[in-house]
Amino acid sequence: MGLQAIKGFNDILPAEMNTWQWVENVFRQLLSSYNYGEIRLPLLEYTELFSRSIGDDTDIVEKEMYTFHDRSNRSLTLRPEGTASVVRAFIQHGMAATGNINKLYYLGPMFRYERPQKGRYRQFYQLGAEVFGEEDYHQDAEILIMLARYFHVLGVGSAKLNLNSLGCKHCRPAYRQALQDYLQRHGEYLCGDCQRRMQKNPLRVLDCKRPDCRKVVAEVPKILDYLGVDCQAHFDGVIRLLDEVGIDYHVNPFMVRGLDYYTRTTFEFIAGDLGAQNAVAAGGRYDRLVEELGGKPTPAIGFAIGMERLAMLVDSDSVPVSAPFIYLAALGESALNILYPLRHKLNQAGVGAVLNYRQKSLKNLMKKADRNNVVYTLIAGDQEIEQGAAILRNMKTKEQQTIPLNTLFTNIREVFDGHQNN
Repeated sequence: MGLQAIKGFNDILPAEMNTWQWVENVFRQLLSSYNYGEIRLPLLEYTELFSRSIGDDTDIVEKEMYTFHDRSNRSLTLRPEGTASVVRAFIQHGMAATGNINKLYYLGPMFRYERPQKGRYRQFYQLGAEVFGEEDYHQDAEILIMLARYFHVLGVGSAKLNLNSLGCKHCRPAYRQALQDYLQRHGEYLCGDCQRRMQKNPLRVLDCKRPDCRKVVAEVPKILDYLGVDCQAHFDGVIRLLDEVGIDYHVNPFMVRGLDYYTRTTFEFIAGDLGAQNAVAAGGRYDRLVEELGGKPTPAIGFAIGMERLAMLVDSDSVPVSAPFIYLAALGESALNILYPLRHKLNQAGVGAVLNYRQKSLKNLMKKADRNNVVYTLIAGDQEIEQGAAILRNMKTKEQQTIPLNTLFTNIREVFDGHQNN
C-alpha cells in the first residue's frame, strides 16, 4: 500500500469544495454585513494559552491536544479551538485601546486527537467569530439571530437552537456547591473522570457523555434556579428578543459546553440528522477570559461552526455552481491558434473560459463542455475558419449563432454581459 493521509486528517477534494466555498462565502458576506473583520491566526500557540483558557481538567487539555516541545524546549500546541487564539491576539495587539466594539471572525483548521467519526476528525475546520467590549444582552441575541439567518440562507432548516445561562462569578458559587453536594451523594454511579472532576470543577460532570453519568445528571439541580438578579435579567432579555423576531429555541438547563471560560449565555445549534455528534455550531459569553489571560476586564461573546458537519447538512444540489462561462472547442491547429489568445483575453476580462488542446472529435468536445457546466460553447474547426466565422452554442436551449472571427471577443463579451444581467 502506498502513502496515505494520516488517520483523521482528510483531503477535501474538488467535488466537495464547491459546497465548502459557498458556505464560506455566505459566511464572509453575512459577517461583513454585521461589521465583523477577518483575522488570520497561527496554527501553533504556546501550550499555556489553552491550558489556562480552556481548563486543565477538560477533555481537550487532558486527552486531545497535539502538544510537543520545539528545539528550544518550549511547549507548543496545534490550536484545538479558535477563541483562545483570538483573545490572545486581541490582548497582544492592544485592540481594546481603540475603545470600540471589536468584532472579529476567522476560518481555518483546528486539531484534536480523538477517535475519528462521521463529522468529527483530528484535523477539522471551523468558522468562528468573537465580539469584544459589549456586555449587553442585545449582543447575545444578535449573534443568535445572525446564526439562525445564516442557516436559513444555507437551507439548513434542521439546525435548532439550544440555550442556557451559566450565571456569573457572583451567582455560580451557590450553584457549584449545590451541584457538588448532589454529585457526592451519587458519586458511586459516576465514571472515574467525573468522580475526580466533581471535586475540582463539578460543572464538567454535566458535559460527560457516558450513559451512567447522563442518568445522574438528569436529576441534578438546575443552574437557572440559582441565577442572580442581573444574570436572570440578562437571560430574560435574550429570550425576549428571540421571541420578538420569531427564533425558535429550547432552554436546556444541563448544557454547559466543554470549555471552562463560559459565563451567562451559552448555546448550541443542534441538527438531529448528524447522529451522536449533532452540534453544528456552539458558543457563548466569556466575560472573564480576557482578564484571566492578562488583558483588561472585557466582556466578550463568540461562537464556532464545524465546517465538516455543516457541509454534510447542505444540499449540494442547491449550491450555486461555480463554473466557466464558455467552452472554446478548437477542432484543429488553425482553430487552436485563434482561440488560444481569445481564451486568455476573455479570462482577463472576467469571462471564465476553458479551451481544449489537441482534441479532434466534436462529440468528445461537447461532452467535455457539458461536464464543465458552461453556459455557452464556441465551436471552430477548419471549415469554420475557412469561412471566417465560429459557431456559438447555448448549452441549455441548444440555439446556435454564427459569429465572425474578427468580432469573437466583442460578441462573447456582449452575450456574457446579457447573461449576467438576467
